[in-house]
Amino acid sequence: MSAWSVLTVGILVVAGVVAGVIGTAGGITSLVAYPALLAVGVPPLAANVTNSVALIGSGASSAFRARHEVRAEPAVLRRWMPTTVAASLAGAVLLVVTPAHLFDRIVPFLVLAGGLLLLLQPLIDRRRARAAGDAAGGRGAAASAGIVGVGVYNGYFGAGSGVLMIAVLLLTGESSLHRANAVKNVLLLAADLLPAVVFAVSGHVVWSAAVALGAGAVVGGLVGPTVARRVPHGVLRVAIACCSVALAVYLFVTVASS
Repeated sequence: MSAWSVLTVGILVVAGVVAGVIGTAGGITSLVAYPALLAVGVPPLAANVTNSVALIGSGASSAFRARHEVRAEPAVLRRWMPTTVAASLAGAVLLVVTPAHLFDRIVPFLVLAGGLLLLLQPLIDRRRARAAGDAAGGRGAAASAGIVGVGVYNGYFGAGSGVLMIAVLLLTGESSLHRANAVKNVLLLAADLLPAVVFAVSGHVVWSAAVALGAGAVVGGLVGPTVARRVPHGVLRVAIACCSVALAVYLFVTVASS
């Protein structure tokens, strides 16, 4: 293994650890993992599918930790899991049929949206907490449309889909943010499995990068709760969001000059 290969693996493992820690603190893991893949030279479309496959382990650990909370929510899982899984699969298929050059032009907007979503997370938290108290009106077509929209976005790109899913779940009648987060973890794990298969057979996954990133993410998920208690969440959130916005600007410039 060359020195460059060792360095690349090291960067991806560290990025995976950081992403796993951020995930346990309620952050957006893809906004760390995806830029790391770009930084080591993986093209945008391949980076996106590689990131999705690599973070399955982190999602599994989050779902495992949520198992006690979701036992009280079987009806919610039965209602929304088929819709979420189907919509996420549709998003994944849409991604793999998107020409690489077109995705290169779309991805700066997606990264920017993820960064802005992270910056606005406190405002979203306050609004969704208030909305949970008046959730009866969200039990119809609007709630279903929200689940479908989040599912498609999760399969296509995914950064920030957890924040959006919690917001939609609260609008469907869930009154507890803690339970909504637990249900979100299980729904998104189920929704990520079939897209991972689609990505695996598509030939776009860079497996060496996926293994390194995924291994780091599993470690980060295990040590995350301890680390998260020591790092101010607000500082971490703003730092990652600002880096994401800067990356989006860089990608915009790169696309414009190509």
